[in-house]
Amino acid sequence: MPGLPRLYLITDRRLVPDGDLAAALAAPITAGVRLVQLREKDLSARDLLSLARAVKARTDAAGASLLINDRADVAVAVGATGVHLTSADPPIAEVRAWLGPTALIGVSTHTPEEAAAAGTQGASFVTFGPVYDTPSKRGMGAPVGTQALAEAVRVAGVPVFALGGVDAARFTEVRDAGVHGIAVIRAVLAEPNPGAAAGRLLGTLGRWREGGRSL
Repeated sequence: MPGLPRLYLITDRRLVPDGDLAAALAAPITAGVRLVQLREKDLSARDLLSLARAVKARTDAAGASLLINDRADVAVAVGATGVHLTSADPPIAEVRAWLGPTALIGVSTHTPEEAAAAGTQGASFVTFGPVYDTPSKRGMGAPVGTQALAEAVRVAGVPVFALGGVDAARFTEVRDAGVHGIAVIRAVLAEPNPGAAAGRLLGTLGRWREGGRSL
């Protein structure tokens, strides 16, 4: 998808020392992060709306896109770029009818079949994983590995972001699987300097090559 960034930052305010997520996102966004998913599933609708407004002020200032996890109503209320859905959410077609044809809709997938279905049903892109073991995704089952990741890329028909335990040491493996980019949480927000961590990831992603073209 033209214009879709290679790095997808997913939030977890529990990783932020003082809990000020909007402030913590300032450095990664300044470093070049242009796609953020606000994923704070335990917040009340009121608190999520308040946080979404604060985060959107940060993303708007940098021209970055903001997706809201699950809550299409909150996405509409704050004017977010779109939403990120799971298999438990309303059908993609219904969400798109509500948000409009230009909304960015990501979908979490864990098998190649799910990735293919999401692409067929109108997702803008999918995340696929967990590719490797990671604390934040252990409730989602065993790591799927790079073979399944490559198959998801083959059948999805939309850009695929590798998710779960992806760090610089594993970039070559996920790159060779053909992914569009990577989705991260801890690799940025759990680092002592989130801005520098984001900058390093973006630098490596910028050196990827595909068919002789710079990614």
